[in-house]
Amino acid sequence: MTKASKTIRKIAGDQPIDAAIVLGSGLSAIGELLTDKVTIPYSELKGFPGGGVSGHGRDLLIGTMGGKRVAILTGREHYYEHGNAAAMRPALEAMAELGAKTLLLTNSAGSLDERFQPGDLMLLSDHINYAGMNPLIGEPTDRRFVNMVDCYDPALRAKAHDVADRFDIKLGEGIYLWYSGPSFETVAEIQMAVRLGANAVGMSTAPEVILGRFLGMKVWACSSITNMGAGLSSENISHEHTKTMAVQGAAKLKQLIPALVEEL
Repeated sequence: MTKASKTIRKIAGDQPIDAAIVLGSGLSAIGELLTDKVTIPYSELKGFPGGGVSGHGRDLLIGTMGGKRVAILTGREHYYEHGNAAAMRPALEAMAELGAKTLLLTNSAGSLDERFQPGDLMLLSDHINYAGMNPLIGEPTDRRFVNMVDCYDPALRAKAHDVADRFDIKLGEGIYLWYSGPSFETVAEIQMAVRLGANAVGMSTAPEVILGRFLGMKVWACSSITNMGAGLSSENISHEHTKTMAVQGAAKLKQLIPALVEEL
């Protein structure tokens, strides 16, 4: 067992968690939904994200949501921060050791498709690893050859659609393209992504999906659409704009995620 897992159990108790949730830019309000909450700063957990991006939290939250015991990572480390695609591996390994069988991921993303407008949610059905990096490079065992077919669990996606219908939340599905960042994409790169069949673009999530499948977890991911891709609208794309618009998606995710967790 990792040192981080031992620390978490010492502080939050030995009861296993049912799911782990990773929050994207501007989505930390979802953590407010936990009851019986225990807060552990990342700085106390070996291998957890350091540094940070504005709009991301820096705490691990353990508590109850939808009748289940869950862990919420209020922020992630991105590849663009230190050039490490496996930056989230220690944190996700700790989640698996604590019993998590399900990994729920959120992010803020730019839309490449008129069906998805700022403020909408897009359920990920697949992704394109355009960044070309892989968090399993260097893994010495044959476990590194992870099957990525249906890496976004079809049953979890179906449950999410049922929940969205119940709350009258618009929820389409699309393909997410992982671009390394931190600069935003050029107009030409956005046009390339459209031609490759992507519906949204962002700077995270794909590495965690690979790691989640590697660790044997069922994976689900949803994007909060904060802007249209470069050249697809006249809006000024910036991180401040991303954080502002993510609030609209967060309000919908605050309804969607607890109800989804209840169905696990």
